[in-house]
Amino acid sequence: MQHKPSTTAHLRVYSQDFSSKSIQGEISAGEFSWEFNWKFSNGELLVEPPLGRALIQDSLMRFLIKTDYCLEPGGDYIFTIKAKF
Repeated sequence: MQHKPSTTAHLRVYSQDFSSKSIQGEISAGEFSWEFNWKFSNGELLVEPPLGRALIQDSLMRFLIKTDYCLEPGGDYIFTIKAKF
């Protein structure tokens, strides 16, 4: 049986601000690295730089929604993306 392609994503939370209802951090996967700002009150996810953003944005949003109450500033997290970068 062949294994499906996958990539491990590494996420670090820099800050969490409940007054602005946002989480800022960094994510890397494969040879790419991005900064993100998630405004969890309205579900807006900003990912910069734009190079490779389409590869990570949906997977990152699903991870953030699933784990938002468990994320802490300074925390390092990993998850698997079902694609090869």
